[in-house]
Parts: sequence; C-alpha cells; structure tokens
Amino acid sequence: MKSSELEQLRSKIDDIDRDVTRLLNDRVGASAEIGRIKNEQGLDPYDPAREEEVFQKLEKLNEGLLETTTLRTIYREVISASIALQKDLQIGYLGPEATFTHQAAIKNFGSALSYKPLSDIPDVFREVERSECDYGVVPVENSTEGAVNRSLDLLVDTELTIIAQVYLKIEHCLLSTSPLDEIEKVSSKDQALAQCGEWLRRNLPTARLENATSTAEAVRTVKGASGIAAIAGALAGRLYDVPCIAEGIQDHKDNLTRFLVVGRKSLAHRENVEYKTSLVLSLTDKVSALQEGLRPFGDRGINLCKIESRPSRLKPWDYYFFVDFLGHRDDEPASAAIAELEKVCPFVKCLGSYPNTSF
Repeated sequence: MKSSELEQLRSKIDDIDRDVTRLLNDRVGASAEIGRIKNEQGLDPYDPAREEEVFQKLEKLNEGLLETTTLRTIYREVISASIALQKDLQIGYLGPEATFTHQAAIKNFGSALSYKPLSDIPDVFREVERSECDYGVVPVENSTEGAVNRSLDLLVDTELTIIAQVYLKIEHCLLSTSPLDEIEKVSSKDQALAQCGEWLRRNLPTARLENATSTAEAVRTVKGASGIAAIAGALAGRLYDVPCIAEGIQDHKDNLTRFLVVGRKSLAHRENVEYKTSLVLSLTDKVSALQEGLRPFGDRGINLCKIESRPSRLKPWDYYFFVDFLGHRDDEPASAAIAELEKVCPFVKCLGSYPNTSF
C-alpha cells in the first residue's frame, strides 16, 4: 500500500474517532441526566435488566465486523463510566484482588466503579446488608464441581435478593517459586482443588492439599515460600509476582463458574428481557413430597433448569431444595405456581428474578 493511501486511511480513522468521542460524550451526558431523574425518584443507577435490553438492541444493530462479545465488552465499559458519573457504586466481592470473583465482578459492572475485596463469602453478604457495599458478588456453582454451599446457605438466611448472574470461564495455573518436583503442599480454594483433582493426583500424588479462603489468598500465602504451590488464575500470579509453573491444569477445559450479584432490593420487571428466577423451598416428610413440590411447575409448563438439595441444619435429614426456573416471578404462571407451593410447603422463599444472561 502506498504511503499516501495509508495516510488517507489514518486520516479517516482520526475523523471517525472524533465523531465517536463526541457521540460517546453525548451518550454519557444523556445517561447522567437519566441518573439525576432516577435519584429524584429514589431509583438505583444500576439496572441489569435495562442493560440487557441495550445489549440485545446492539446485537441486532451490529452488521459489521465486530463480534457480539466484543461489542458487549466495549459497551460494558461505556455503561460502567455512565453509572460512575451517577454514583460511585461500591461492589463487594470475595477477595483479595485478582480472585475469579473479582474478575466476574468487573465483567458484570465494568472497571469504572469501586471494588471492595472481602475475606470470606459471609462478609460479602454482611457488607451489603449493612449498606457498606451497594452490591455483592459471590460464586454459587461450578460446571464440574457443583454448588458453592456457603453461598446457598447464606441465600436462605439473608434479606438480600439476586439481581444478576455472571458466567466466567475458569482456567487454573499452578503457581510457585519452587520447581514442580519440589512441591510438598498445594493451597487453594476447596472448589479449585477439586477442579484440578485428577491433575494433582497424576503430577503431585504425595503433596498435601490445604484449603484457603480464596485462590488469590492462596497465592499471597505461597509468595516467597519454598516447597509450596497455589492454584489460581494467571492474573493472580502476575499481580502477586508468583511464577506459573503449569497452566491449564483444570481437569475439564470447559470449566465455568456461575456467580450471583446480590442487592438490597429487587428491580423492575421489563417485558423484553428473558428472566431466570431462583427460589428455595422445604417439603413435608411424606411419600411423593418432591413430586408434589414440582407439580405446580410442570402443570404450567414452566421450565426448571436446576434443582439442588442442601441440609436445612434445622434438624437431622431435613433439606432445603433450591430451584431455578425460566421466567419472572411476577409472570402469571410463575406467580400462580409459587402461590400453590406456599399452600403445600412448610417454607418457600423467592431469592430473586434476574436477566438470564448467557455464558
């Protein structure tokens, strides 16, 4: 390509950048005005259902070379900057910095907001309940290892509600300042250790496994220590300056973790958004109790996408059942099913309705 043609294209890009910058500022300005009106009406600046509407519209408008995921990432930051002008939201997450929960929080809220690392999952719930944080992000289940039990238990007891979900692809690394053949102990979050169980048995069969409060905390504790390794993401290794001596050690390459965003109040129902609803219930101790508990959904054609049982801790062999279904709790079929459940179940609690975002 001739230099003159190159300069013409660069000049064209400069003109486009000038227009894009002006339009972005116009958009942010309109968003700031919306924020002022929301504040007068006592509404929160963050509305994941409205954001999902925006993302869906962008997908329909996109006729160029940009992939949908790339466009979402760009606009995630545009929306994040807009929210930051309205209010400096504080997002609590399972810390320290660079945990997978931290990455999920940024994926959901963008980088323009403030983030507060907390030492354990109960602390995330507590900080949001006390209004020290506006929202909290916690892991709830992994595609290979199942539920994060502490999160499930806390959802039963809290007055918080689920307002969004985030999926994050998880790739684990073995991080240490020692070579592989000198590793005697491996530290990480219990879920991460389980997700790498086969690799550990093959490559470090005699190493002791130690549970940590988070993957990033495990990296912090092994820094500068000999004979100890941590399992975490590559980002944590770079942040805390601990070398990666093996990457991609998770047993399943399609390893996904689902995170929940919790807040103090539910958000408005939007007609053009596909929702998921989570609830928890208990059953009477009798034959066919579970079948009867699920019948209100089947009778109304409601699609159940998850059933998970957990001991209630109220008495031996008593269980809570966590149920996810497609739809909003205010939809007529769902509200009728919940009303029927409340007549036959000792305990029914709706944990939240939120946009059913994809991976």
